[in-house]
Amino acid sequence: MDAALPMPAAFLGHGSPMNALEHNRFSDAWRAFGASVPAPRAILMVSAHWYVNSTAVTAMARPRTIHDFYGFPQALFDVQYPAPGLPELAEEVAEVAKPDHVGADLDGWGLDHGAWSVLVHAFPDADVPVVQLSIDARRPPAFHFELGARLAALRERGVLLVGSGNVVHNLGAIDWKQPDGAFDWNRRFDAHVRETMTMRPDGAVALAEHRDYAMSAPTPEHFLPLLYIAGFAAATGQQADVLVDGPAYGSLSMASYVAGAPGADTAANLPGAAPIASDVPPEASNL
Repeated sequence: MDAALPMPAAFLGHGSPMNALEHNRFSDAWRAFGASVPAPRAILMVSAHWYVNSTAVTAMARPRTIHDFYGFPQALFDVQYPAPGLPELAEEVAEVAKPDHVGADLDGWGLDHGAWSVLVHAFPDADVPVVQLSIDARRPPAFHFELGARLAALRERGVLLVGSGNVVHNLGAIDWKQPDGAFDWNRRFDAHVRETMTMRPDGAVALAEHRDYAMSAPTPEHFLPLLYIAGFAAATGQQADVLVDGPAYGSLSMASYVAGAPGADTAANLPGAAPIASDVPPEASNL
């Protein structure tokens, strides 16, 4: 396919890193998405797991695979995702992000599990360069939305913008008896996000004012990647489509969205989200 074609953007609800090893309806949707888009020149990844007090972008030629979690089986620590970096993209990101400053990370980070656990399915050959953008913890929701809107300019240069997190992510409230279920507050917030993303993504910043936001995102890092995709959609005059939907374990949402490409049909009979499969409490696992 022609990499000069304008790229879409996607938010992928990554859930447990064990999804990297699983074949389920979520991993199936990520794989279908990767197969359906024009071949990217590069992927710009915004992962919940690079949440720091600055805005930075990886600028190394060979980003390392980071196993930033605890208590999982050895098979997960053995996963490597050897995608190359693209140092010149760091300069392009810094340029389109102005007047905000984006620092170049030459050796501090790499690809964390929020990135590679979905990319092993979406782009299993690891042959597309990947650059990761940090989430600046000091900034309000509007900042992340507006930066996503500015990053939309890179779609004309073959750059695929991907956010990885979870619309609903409350590890302290996980209920193992509800593998495919959700608490009422989860369902309400998830439904409101769906309505916003598919009908009026320019209103996504206001999601942080919803009555169920505090329970759905007790810490914001898994929610904020969604705002980058909402900003992209608003800047390009598009609405998002649902790539795959589904609650998990009472207090998680595995919903994924795509802007600028069709949603994917997935097999309903496949298993749901992978369990945490950790011998430490969920909130201590860095899920």
